[in-house]
This record gives sequence, structure tokens and C-alpha cells, in this order.
Amino acid sequence: MIGLTLKHMRYFQALAAHGHFGRAAEACNISQPALSLQIKELETLIGAPLVERSARQIRLTTLGEDFLARAQDITLRVEELENLQRSATGPLSGRLRLGVIPTVAPYLLPRIIGLLAARMPDLDLQPREAITGSLVEGLLDARLDIAVVALPISEPSLREFALFDEDFLLVRPATDGAKPVPSLSALRTMRLLLLEEGHCFREQALAFCDISGSAPQELMEGSSLSTLVQMVGAGIGVTLIPEMAVPLETRTADVAVTRFPAPCPQRTIGMVWRKTNPLGEQLMQIGALIRRAAETRATGGLSLGG
Repeated sequence: MIGLTLKHMRYFQALAAHGHFGRAAEACNISQPALSLQIKELETLIGAPLVERSARQIRLTTLGEDFLARAQDITLRVEELENLQRSATGPLSGRLRLGVIPTVAPYLLPRIIGLLAARMPDLDLQPREAITGSLVEGLLDARLDIAVVALPISEPSLREFALFDEDFLLVRPATDGAKPVPSLSALRTMRLLLLEEGHCFREQALAFCDISGSAPQELMEGSSLSTLVQMVGAGIGVTLIPEMAVPLETRTADVAVTRFPAPCPQRTIGMVWRKTNPLGEQLMQIGALIRRAAETRATGGLSLGG
């Protein structure tokens, strides 16, 4: 089809993903009128509407749904060709879209960016923070190259590479710091503060506490680990946080941090990418740098109760 470009397809995919011209334009780093013009031009080339427009959101037409599936396949294949060329030309350079889950990003991402900038100066790192489900979708749709998540993901088309294991720690009000570490049965009777649904860390904490999907009324939710820790400091309840979050999140909160007795609850942090991505060897090198970043963030001298 004369005139149809990869730019058209990528802009259309962004619009489909965000469901809104303004948000899609922001994600593409262009103005909303420019995006609207590109989509209108695409529809003219196709000869039929691809989206239903309303004041609040857009919906894909049946043709739009079919076009989206094919556009995603085409852009994925183009990404693989580009990566094949990059894999044959020495050190990794150019754009690298890295996704990181929210319970890792604030504590590890600054160090990752610093190490990659020092070791791979020609790399254009484009980080994104999002929950696991969104990151997996981004990988499958070729909107991301790699993601740092809690393993396992168990998606057949993605390769998993474990980076390090990390303990979960108990955060209680400072006045409870000298008390014995509660047993699991005792922990289930406490007011437990957890992240909102969609965060993998929430599910891991519930699994450790042996709390089913029908959570008790004493369970309360927060939007971030920072919120949870501050709520604990206010005496509202207790929470679990990953060890890497302790130095940042507890420095201004009146809380006590306690390590559970063995076997301590843990999670495995790893990298995932598409199996079809030919940059596997280079991505493993990035994984080694991320592992080093985690080592330099080790809490080491933390004074923990229990």
C-alpha cells in the first residue's frame, strides 16, 4: 500500500494502547494535533475508519482491531531485524526500552542508569515504570525491549534470566520493635497493609501470609511502599517490604524493621525479553550490570530487630 509507513503503524498502536489521543501523543513525544493528523492520514490510506472517536476516549472499529494485530506483527518483525543488525555490530548502542516494576524502580533504577551510562555510553536508555502485567504486554507488543520483574512470569514467548534473590522484611510501629517476631498465624490476625491489586509484590506477600484471595477486613491497601510504611509509622498496622526498599522508605518513618526467621520469605528479581530478540548476548551483559547495581545497593549495615 503506497504511503503506509512504520510511523503510521506505531502511532496507531500507541493510540490503541492508551485509548486517548492526548495520552498517546504524549507517549509518542508529539503534539496531539500531529498524532490526529497521522491517524487521519492512515485512515485515508486504508479507505475506512479505524477508530470510533468520542470526547472521552476512542474505540477501535472491527477493521481497526484487525489492522492492529497485523501492525503489531509487522513492527515486531522490524524490531527483530533492527536488533539483528545491532547484534552484529559490537557493543550495544541505540535505543533500549527498559521496563521496571514499581517495587524495584525507585531503589535500583538510578544506579542502573548510572552504570549503563558509564559502561555503554552509546546506549539511549528509555526507562518505564509499570506493574508486571503492563510490562509483559509492552514486551509482547514490542513497545519494550526488556523488563526487570519478579520471576517467574511463565509466558512461553519470553526468556527469563534470574538476577538476584531478595528477602521480605516486616515493618512495624517503632513501639513494637522489641517484641518477638510474630508467627504466621499471629500475622494473619494483624491489620496488614499491602499494595493495591495488580502489584506482584502484593500477591507474594499474601502467599507468604497464607491469605487467600478473599482477604480479611483487616487488610488495607496503599498505592506505594512509601505510603504503606508511613501508615505503619502512624500506628495503623504492619506491612512487608522488599529489603532494597528499607533504606529509602524507613528513613523518615517511626518504624521498626524486622527480619523473619528462616525460611525468610523471598522473591527472585530477574530480566525478561522476547525469545525472538537477537540481542540475547548483549542483554545478558546488561543483566550483569543490573546485578552489580543491586549489589551496590545492598543494605549491609542496617540494624534490624528480631
